[in-house]
Amino acid sequence: MSGDKLIVGYDLGDENSQISVAVSGKREVETLSLVAGEQYYRIPTVLCKRNGVNQWFYGREAIRYAQEGQGILVEHLLTLALDGEPVVIEGESFEPAALLALFFKRSLGMLSQAGYSDKIEALMITCETFNSRLFEVLKDVEARIRLVGVKITFQSYTESYYSYMINQPEALWIQQSVLFYYQGGRIRAYGMKCNRGTIPITVFIEECQYPFHQWTGLPEEEGERAEKIRELDSAFLAVAQEFCSGRKIASVYLIGNGFTEEWMKASIRYLCSGRRVFQGNNLFSKGACYGMQERLSASEAGERHVFLGEDKLKANVGMKILRQGEEAYIAILDAGSSWYDAGCSVELYLQDGNVATLVIESMLNRETWTEDMVLEDFPGSIARVRMQFHMKNAETLLVEVVDLGFGEFRRAADRVWKKEVPLYRS
Repeated sequence: MSGDKLIVGYDLGDENSQISVAVSGKREVETLSLVAGEQYYRIPTVLCKRNGVNQWFYGREAIRYAQEGQGILVEHLLTLALDGEPVVIEGESFEPAALLALFFKRSLGMLSQAGYSDKIEALMITCETFNSRLFEVLKDVEARIRLVGVKITFQSYTESYYSYMINQPEALWIQQSVLFYYQGGRIRAYGMKCNRGTIPITVFIEECQYPFHQWTGLPEEEGERAEKIRELDSAFLAVAQEFCSGRKIASVYLIGNGFTEEWMKASIRYLCSGRRVFQGNNLFSKGACYGMQERLSASEAGERHVFLGEDKLKANVGMKILRQGEEAYIAILDAGSSWYDAGCSVELYLQDGNVATLVIESMLNRETWTEDMVLEDFPGSIARVRMQFHMKNAETLLVEVVDLGFGEFRRAADRVWKKEVPLYRS
């Protein structure tokens, strides 16, 4: 394994992180454990600066040094980076994105410690939710860690769940699949279903969040322990019944520290009734690894399905053009892409007019329509232009057109035309 290139899935959490890995060209995915031979996957997302010197530790080692009084612990690195405020340690100011990048790079050192190559081909980072601010922070981290030649991209837990499932036996998700994620004082529920009436098959994941008991373990005293078990079991049973009611579910996944067989009695009996139930803690990092594999080389299931999550484009965007005298279609943006990193730039000629026409096809109802972009006061009857496309948000496309002139016949006009194009119709 020392010479192989790797596909890495990195679950970046504010409290704990995980790393899953696959050898390029192979579908087997393994999660790195902090303890050899054990399923100890969580890497505390913390750093510790040793007192008086510029020496840093990460993860469990950082916690140990801080507990021994040898250094200052920095926790919640992701939240600090999102806030953007400088972190002051021993009178010195540090950029929070730099601290997150340091943790990230140090933790990737676990690959070589586990006997893997340090030659990463592609890296997928997954976080619980995604927005433009998080994307901005992660692009900053990407620039700082300087993994030259490595393809780096991002996806939410929701998409990592999808990526994981389509790489499992189809019997587990041919109907619906449900995931419960118990983190802190809440349970987040995900319900995955396929619309087999479309080509490709569209996949949606419904999400709900339920307030729940903050997990602190079970009491030692027998009476208190029994009462706590009844309380947790009853509360989770109510959540499971509410979310699962009316669904045809083939499989259920229980993810998170709080789920233990010690207290799940009535709730687990309910979930196991006609369904397969799985319990673990590394689904999201594995899903990130599978997700990157799908982007590099789609599986058979990946070819037949497209995931339309909240942060995904739900429409195809293209243009009709003339190519060698015949009408042709060029794809601009594809449904299923994440809106925050979807973009494209094309150069073409406008002839006998000042109108560029976009073709939009909704994946939700298969409706197709056109949007004209009129270039007001366009100089000349023929010109070369550059059209740049990027998303303002999940529903609005921004189009910019730059006049490139027409060789020696006409100089480029110092002007840019812009238009916002809605991709969805109510």
